[in-house]
Amino acid sequence: MAAVAIDMLMEIEPQITRDGDVERKAEGYKEQGNAFYIKKEYSEAFNYYSKAIDSCPKNASYYGNRAATLMMLCRFREALEDSQQAVRIDDCFMKGHLREGKCHLSLGNAMAASRCFQKVLELEPSNSQAQQEHKNAASVLEFERMAEFGFDKRDFRKVVYCMDRALILASACHRFKIFKAECLALLGRYPEAQSVASDILRVDTTNGDALYVRGLCLYYEDCIDKAVQFFVQALRMAPDHEKARLACRNAKALKAKKEEGNQAFKDNRFEAAYKLYSEALVIDPNNIKTNAKLYCNRGTVGAKLKKSNEAIEDCTSAIKLDDTYIKAYLRRAQCYMDIEQYEEAVRDYEKVYQTEKTKEHKHLLKTAQLELKKNKRKDYYKLLGVGKNATEDEIKKAYRKRALMHHPDRHSAATSDVQKEEEKKFKEVGEAFTVLSDPKKKTRYDCGHDLEEERNNMGDFDANNIFKTFFGGPAGGFSFESNQSQAPGNFFFQFG
Repeated sequence: MAAVAIDMLMEIEPQITRDGDVERKAEGYKEQGNAFYIKKEYSEAFNYYSKAIDSCPKNASYYGNRAATLMMLCRFREALEDSQQAVRIDDCFMKGHLREGKCHLSLGNAMAASRCFQKVLELEPSNSQAQQEHKNAASVLEFERMAEFGFDKRDFRKVVYCMDRALILASACHRFKIFKAECLALLGRYPEAQSVASDILRVDTTNGDALYVRGLCLYYEDCIDKAVQFFVQALRMAPDHEKARLACRNAKALKAKKEEGNQAFKDNRFEAAYKLYSEALVIDPNNIKTNAKLYCNRGTVGAKLKKSNEAIEDCTSAIKLDDTYIKAYLRRAQCYMDIEQYEEAVRDYEKVYQTEKTKEHKHLLKTAQLELKKNKRKDYYKLLGVGKNATEDEIKKAYRKRALMHHPDRHSAATSDVQKEEEKKFKEVGEAFTVLSDPKKKTRYDCGHDLEEERNNMGDFDANNIFKTFFGGPAGGFSFESNQSQAPGNFFFQFG
């Protein structure tokens, strides 16, 4: 802090009375105090100014000088009392009014500071120091107004910015520090918020606002039991602390609702668990960490209820709140696997494996990558319209149905484009049947092995020959012959 000007020698009329001796003695203490002040030995200066005041308690300059010393020691509340006492003794004592204003400003009371500086300007309109300090007080008032507006709009970064600027001029204002710390907590910057609150509690262990902020940080870090202890302590120090009361109530309600949901899930009462987690999520939108867990928990329940899309949305909400939440990525990836969105699953598993390179995570990633690779080839099961667990008979029945449906002769009267499309489908159905009807090929296909080689081997097969083999020759019931006089791909259908 810049040195505060003090009053030096004052003229004393010679007196022969005992009172005169006392005043000379007091003036000597003042001179000694001035000497220590100049050497920046403020504690010693304080002691001598105090002796001067004890000797002559009606002298405004002694209080003014001790106030200046206390300001250098950052003991602004005591300095404010001395400044006020100085101007009570002498209302025209400009330095007293100026120091009182500076103390008010340092403590964050910009309105009171403005009145003091205005008083100085009334006594001396050209006082440049008072003019500048008056502007500083106006700036603090404006930063305070902007911060309150920002808080109402939930623009917590703006509040932190405004409080940082205000604290340059009001360095001893606990109120501004607490306001900043609260917004740091709401921004998830818990270590910074904790540091500010702890600094205040070191000098004032009963500060209810600082206790509230400590509790708020713990609450937002999902340490709810410890948070409640701080909220209760804050209310003990400040029974009317509404924010602490509301936070304490929310913390208890959130814990209870979450535990109810967890118990319902353990009891396989999934609908009830889903409802309880939903109710917990509306208790406090500001509790990012706990809400991330609640979204993930609800996503887990949603997956159990076969609500895959809703589960994915919940996991995404959890990740938006906490992008380091591994459990949410794993849950979402599994949901993507369930609905066969393998690219998304691979992306999530890659994120997990990059963060935690465990064998389990590597296995999950490899599995998803294999499924993605399998998914990018032709889906033979889908082409035949059967499930992946279809039996040999089901595969044969499906082939019979699809082959007859897409046989080119069925579409000989259609347009050229339709004929080409149906011929393509007819060939794909034959390709699918060739693989799925052969146990070895089917096993390799299901495992995703040699997929490119398997596909290349399909290049020279004849779909019509497969059809003939399946249905038999003319004596077997069906016969298909290519009509060479027509365009390639045209067939005629003949019952034997």
